[in-house]
Amino acid sequence: MSLSNVGAALRTRLPELGGRMTERIRAEVESYADDSLIPFASLKESCEDNADLLLGRFAYGAEPDVGAAQQTGRLRAEQGVPLADTLHAYRVGFELLWSEMVEEARRHPEVTDAELVAGSSEIWALFGRYAEAVAAAYREASAELALQREARRSALAEALFTGALADRTTPWEAARQLGLPERGPYAVVAASVPDPGQEPLPGIEASLRRSGVSSVWRLLPDQQVGLVSLAHRDAESVSLRALRRRHGRVGVSPRFDSLRETPQALRFARLALAGLRGAGPGVTRFDDSPLAMLVAAAPAEASRLVEVALGPLLALPEAERARLLQTLGHWFASGGLAAGAAERLFVHPNTVRYRLRRVEELTGRSLTDPMALADLGAALYALRLLPS
Repeated sequence: MSLSNVGAALRTRLPELGGRMTERIRAEVESYADDSLIPFASLKESCEDNADLLLGRFAYGAEPDVGAAQQTGRLRAEQGVPLADTLHAYRVGFELLWSEMVEEARRHPEVTDAELVAGSSEIWALFGRYAEAVAAAYREASAELALQREARRSALAEALFTGALADRTTPWEAARQLGLPERGPYAVVAASVPDPGQEPLPGIEASLRRSGVSSVWRLLPDQQVGLVSLAHRDAESVSLRALRRRHGRVGVSPRFDSLRETPQALRFARLALAGLRGAGPGVTRFDDSPLAMLVAAAPAEASRLVEVALGPLLALPEAERARLLQTLGHWFASGGLAAGAAERLFVHPNTVRYRLRRVEELTGRSLTDPMALADLGAALYALRLLPS
């Protein structure tokens, strides 16, 4: 094929061709114009390598080698260059190379028009092959990078939640890498997982991001936990609406300002979740009950309060103990009204009154004494949050 002489001639001008390709690509593809992203020398080397392989195909019938294209695809993915721009750059390079081949063919009288037509068909077939190799390598590298980034995010999030950041990574550095603001306020969310591996709050991070609220999440075997930035003016109300729409069982910590408080905030969120009444969906904030703060802040003292205030009642057989505790709980929830508790329990109000008298007898505390009521109410709340 007479185009072999054309290919051989152009291969002697590879440095010049590589430079011209580089200039053309940088002029026509915006992301390639940034020398800090893609240095001129690196792009020129890539152009020369790809041109050498293509011209070798015409010069001596070398088998198409997409190695350079694959390497370029991976490199551009690592550099963050859009795939569309990468393919556009390849098209620009192929167009310039073919125009140079046509120009060089004029210096070779033996090259016929039919051979040029055949050469055109072949070079664009090669472009298709190279483009496929670039795209495949780019997507493969992008997937690997995404997995690495997600693994890094997951590890950093876990370190924030547990307080186990390495000495060389500060909470603020972790926040930057996680896309969170370096300063609060923040809140931690804990949601019950219905089944292992199933997210109770699917799509929550993307949903919050669309509303301008940044967050990071971890899926654990029994819970999905998240750290949410409340720096946005409406972040708290936006977050609560998004959480309620997902119909999970969710506990939310109090606000806090330092990322070093994240492990404690996670504990508060979990306590709020544990205190969520009923078995259905719901969102409860730790701050909805100031008493919860005291119970969580002093679990040992709260446990002692349970023993002192409810000890005789807890010593009863299981069925009677559960019945009296349930009645007392509903009585408190009904504002101290026997009729309200009876309606919740589906019993007669006199049954409620009888059970409450039994509670008074066992505990030695009168339900008409405000101080005794405070003790019993706090102990009942602590019992629910600290069942152990």
